[in-house]
Amino acid sequence: MLEPYVKKILSSRVYDVSIESPLTEARRLSTRLSAPVHFKREDLQPVFSFKCRGAYNKIAQLTAEERARGVVAASAGNHAQGVALAAQKLGIRAIIVMGRNTPSIKIDAVKSFGARVVLHGDGFDEANGYAQKLVQEEGMVFVPPFDDIYTIAGQGTVGMEILNQFHGVPGAIFVPVGGGGLAAGVAAYVKYLQPDVKMIGVEAEGSACLDAALKAGRRVRLPLDTLDLFADGVSVSQIGKENFKVLRRYIDGVVTANTDEICAAVKDVFDDTRVLAEPSGALAIAGLKKWVAANGKRQRSRIERGLVAVVSGANVNFDRLRHISERAEIGEQREAVLGVTIPERPGSFLKFCRTLGKRTVTEFNYRFAPGVEAQVYLGVQLGDGEQPGAIVAALGDGGYRAIDMSGNEAAKLHVRFMVGGRADSEETELLYRFEFPERPGALLKFLGGLGSRFNISLFHYRNHGSAWGRVLVGFHSEPGAQAALDAHLKQIGYRHWVESENPAYRLFLR
Repeated sequence: MLEPYVKKILSSRVYDVSIESPLTEARRLSTRLSAPVHFKREDLQPVFSFKCRGAYNKIAQLTAEERARGVVAASAGNHAQGVALAAQKLGIRAIIVMGRNTPSIKIDAVKSFGARVVLHGDGFDEANGYAQKLVQEEGMVFVPPFDDIYTIAGQGTVGMEILNQFHGVPGAIFVPVGGGGLAAGVAAYVKYLQPDVKMIGVEAEGSACLDAALKAGRRVRLPLDTLDLFADGVSVSQIGKENFKVLRRYIDGVVTANTDEICAAVKDVFDDTRVLAEPSGALAIAGLKKWVAANGKRQRSRIERGLVAVVSGANVNFDRLRHISERAEIGEQREAVLGVTIPERPGSFLKFCRTLGKRTVTEFNYRFAPGVEAQVYLGVQLGDGEQPGAIVAALGDGGYRAIDMSGNEAAKLHVRFMVGGRADSEETELLYRFEFPERPGALLKFLGGLGSRFNISLFHYRNHGSAWGRVLVGFHSEPGAQAALDAHLKQIGYRHWVESENPAYRLFLR
């Protein structure tokens, strides 16, 4: 089955626009994991992503008549740049449809290659639907981002280079998965020549379409409103048909990573290379770390052979770095976020600080509150291998009540910036957390959707480069109001969670 793919990989015309990217040792990460780790540096391609390989190989196969009609593509950004570069190189007209949540750095890069950009929808799937419409209306040729044998073959040259560059035979190769083009191409080549090498796909937790397909035994489509948009380069609802033919037989496992773990991996790449990978570009590193943590003893001989992770892209908006930096420490479990209750009397604040000792405090929010107790929102740097529970236990031994909030989204995204404000104790309040795709005007649309029927008692919104607009809202509640509010929210369709019993809210804002 793999021979046709391998033949097309070997004959791919990728090097007209692509480089043979280096395979470099990740010394710092290797030391931390006690495993030889290597990065395949696709961030060094002319478009700062591997996508130029498959895009050019596909477009280079077009006939003269097809080239004259022009090409159209749908993309989260990196495939768009690959198509735009290929079209410029071959003198072909190109239209690129991109989701409105696409980072501006990718949009500007596509325009710089002379392609026309159309923004449509909230992600790849909606953009893809509009691109198909252009194919019908304008007679253009569609260039698939992943579900095409020539695209797969172009991406498969990454696997060919890894085997040529690695000294010996790697124990495992970790590849990010969106639609599956890169994973299928690398798996086809590697499994044909070295079937013992483990091929591990890595998906973002909210966009794990390959994992869902493997469990179901068939391709499934994830709901669009649940897709992860932070790692926008892999935000795809369904694995490609051609790709799944390969992956269902030749992928050895799938690891999923959450936002915090991806942010930690971005920092890992920076620490070893001084390059800022985009979230999907660092995804394979996040998966590699989780796989080693889960298989360190059982797969030790394989790990000692060496592990390879593809750094697939570096097209990240600068204003997203603050969000990445904030979440990286938690994702690496280098920081614990705690809510601590201390006595409100003279000297208690100093005594509490002495109990913490010489620990590195990353955040400390406290405000005097009349009464017998006060609340502290605390961030503490963790030592190697230390868990938040150890700090909670130590504080408990010192006579303090502490709650670990390191996994509490409302606490990390909102409450930490609001500590000190209190609701009127006589008012009943309902607290909700919302998420919606971020774009210009999104907050106004959100407020318009809420309308003026419900009285807002608390509101917190932050936007600094994240793909999602995140809002924490409190509503004054009358008897029976929650049922009416829930019905209204269901009608307007925003993703939301009830947070009225969240301990961070109870500690700091009630």
